[in-house]
Amino acid sequence: MGFFTKDIKTMDDLFVHTLRDIYYAENKIAKALPEMIEKASDAKLKQGFKAHLGETENHISRLQEVFRMHGAEIEAIECPAIDGIIEESEEVAGEVDDKAVLDAALIAAAQAVEHYEITRYGSLVAWAKQLGRPDCASVLQKTLDEEKATDKKLTMLAENAVNMRAAV
Repeated sequence: MGFFTKDIKTMDDLFVHTLRDIYYAENKIAKALPEMIEKASDAKLKQGFKAHLGETENHISRLQEVFRMHGAEIEAIECPAIDGIIEESEEVAGEVDDKAVLDAALIAAAQAVEHYEITRYGSLVAWAKQLGRPDCASVLQKTLDEEKATDKKLTMLAENAVNMRAAV
């Protein structure tokens, strides 16, 4: 079932479909992060990935809460976008021998994931409000705020340390 499927007829259908999409994505990310933690050589990057793994587990719990609040079945639907982002990051990481360059590649991959999540959560917050579900919007907003904060931390780490070491 693609994003523009015939099964989506209403804003509520779109909201639930997107919840299921990001639920799949968050679970996929939770499975990918341990490998990124293992590959990272920069101590701050490694710690950041560990912290984000904990956040991701909280995001999954929050999504389950939103499903329950909205009265929708907790279900994941395949998300080709996140599959592609993760597959590409694994390919690039597999091609990099220099540890400093690998850290820069890992940050870029993580930010691609963050940007995808930010777009999905931003839409979900807006749609929840439109559907008269400020309760769902509030829960989703917490995750959106955390995703944005993670993206900023990754940018600062890249610009203040990792990219400079990789360029040497």
